[in-house]
Amino acid sequence: MIESTYFRNRFLIAMPALADPNFYQTVIYIGEHNANGALGIIINRPLNLTVGELLAHLQIPASRPDIAAMPIYSGGPVQPEQGFVVHTPLGRWGATLPITETIGITTSRDIMYALAGGEGLEQVLVALGYAGWGPGQLEREMAENAWLCVPIDPLILFHTPSDRRWAAAAALLGVDLNLLSGDAGHA
Repeated sequence: MIESTYFRNRFLIAMPALADPNFYQTVIYIGEHNANGALGIIINRPLNLTVGELLAHLQIPASRPDIAAMPIYSGGPVQPEQGFVVHTPLGRWGATLPITETIGITTSRDIMYALAGGEGLEQVLVALGYAGWGPGQLEREMAENAWLCVPIDPLILFHTPSDRRWAAAAALLGVDLNLLSGDAGHA
């Protein structure tokens, strides 16, 4: 029996040939991947929206200008009205998917109050929506060379400027995506 490989706590890096506008030149942090499918958050597509604007919409006062100025990301095409907070430390929030001992993805409102007050969180990425795959779908896309996969680097996830994350994630594999052709070939 062949054991499946799952990509939890990894980056998926869109190959240049991936033309789907939802995923063109994206980096996705995979938070869950098992026999039932996968869930990830696109980490390099900032929206024209800040954390401060989102907090104001939620009627939560922001006490720190640096947090209010943080960008909100388009996490993916599924449920774009739902907020997802990728964060360290893991903490104890109302609805958290623990990814590692230190990283979680939280969807409950209580984390937004903590974020607004600058309390309990060290590293944060806030997104609206997520990328999702059904059973076996991500594995098929990997076999079709739509994605590269690499262990995550928290510096890229939380600190690298969003317009550099695609190239920086590929560089973890020693790959320069600008040198790869977008055309598929056959030997």
